[in-house]
Amino acid sequence: MNFLITVAAFLVAIGILVTFHELGHYWVARWCDVKILRFSIGFGKPLWLRRYGPDQTEWVIAALPLGGYVRMADERDGSAETTAPSAERKRAFNNKPVWQRILIVMAGPVANFILAAFFFWVLFVAGTPGMKPYVATPVAASAAARAGFAELDLIIRVGNREVFTWGDAQMALLEAAVEHRPVEIEIEQDSGKPSGQPNSQRNGQSNNQRLVKSLLMDSLVKDDLDKDFLAKLGLTPYRLSPLPVVGQIAVNSAAARADLRPADRIIAIGGNPVSRWDQLVAVVSQGIGQPLVFMIERDGRQFEKVITPDSVTENGKTFGRIGVKPDVDRAIESRLFTTVRYGPIEAISHAWGKVWDTSIFSLKMMGRMIMGDISWKNLSGPVTIADYAGKSAQMGWVQYLGFLALISVSLGVLNLLPIPVLDGGQLMYYTFEVFKGSPVSERTIEIGQQIGLTLLLGMTAFAFYNDIHRLVAG
Repeated sequence: MNFLITVAAFLVAIGILVTFHELGHYWVARWCDVKILRFSIGFGKPLWLRRYGPDQTEWVIAALPLGGYVRMADERDGSAETTAPSAERKRAFNNKPVWQRILIVMAGPVANFILAAFFFWVLFVAGTPGMKPYVATPVAASAAARAGFAELDLIIRVGNREVFTWGDAQMALLEAAVEHRPVEIEIEQDSGKPSGQPNSQRNGQSNNQRLVKSLLMDSLVKDDLDKDFLAKLGLTPYRLSPLPVVGQIAVNSAAARADLRPADRIIAIGGNPVSRWDQLVAVVSQGIGQPLVFMIERDGRQFEKVITPDSVTENGKTFGRIGVKPDVDRAIESRLFTTVRYGPIEAISHAWGKVWDTSIFSLKMMGRMIMGDISWKNLSGPVTIADYAGKSAQMGWVQYLGFLALISVSLGVLNLLPIPVLDGGQLMYYTFEVFKGSPVSERTIEIGQQIGLTLLLGMTAFAFYNDIHRLVAG
């Protein structure tokens, strides 16, 4: 079932993003009165073909769904007759003024940016949930520990960017890590809060103090950015670890068969004391099929029960589970989460700001890869993208829409790179034409196409290698 969801989510994502990209080319080409011969989603043999409009444009869904194209009449490839009437020849792409050709080529990537901005706008208006950036106790001698971070510090700002969730903080910190520079982090401490309870305030009241700490990135190496680099820095999210008191029991679970009840407190397992819920989870997850002796306290009396954890497999990993959830103070737990939401008008600027920030960061990452400052292991191919599509789809529409927005930005940025066979390569030719006063020679374009195709195939092969390596490694 997970595999089918992954495939479906990936195909839907590709279908939406590629269709909108090609529609950008199509709409502007029609506006410039270019004759459109074919609009295709996918490559190869057509699976579905219909002809519409005065030009009898072919609308096609093809067998290989990894892309698409808009084929326009062009005298250079024989798709437009050089002996046709003058009015018809003017509709060929190659006979359009250079500024119109530039607009037509740019329209695809711009369409992806517009689509991403729309998705981000929907998310900001609907509200994006996330964990507040509370810090867990840093590992001793880590960069976070040396900077003076402590448990339940609330990150307010990273550099000059205000953050509201761990996702915001992670993105801002990743930018600093990519540039390998120290970053100033503003945090909020509540000197009056009880130990182990997150602060619900973020407004600088009297019992809250704000401090600025400098986090160094010199402990990171380029391969760390392909992993959990925040853990390497010792800066990890605070997670509430409840007491080992049973809250909910799953039907037909090992706990239900053993007659565990809500409010039962687990004191020990196998003679080893248990004081926090995460300790219980650690023991149970390793105890697949093994009878475990639980010491339980109920209504002031203690007794033992033998429970054998069921074997459960999720995301390729097998572990033990008895089917219980902890009794959590929901008031405290709710303080760990927030929903970032803006009004419809305010959300417009935030959406475009997100598109801009993501685009610039993508370009920086590519530049650092080329310079060798970042490992090429960070380059992902269709397998990894499909995996993310499936996982985000299973998490809900908000996460899936966020995934679509990020991939749409990436598609727009990728197509603007000055690589022949991509839109950016065509824009490079037309820019030369503007300054030169005449089109680039066919021979130059042919050589450029060969170089661009080689580069693109090399990047694709490396991305596939990274995908396979990730699957094998983990």
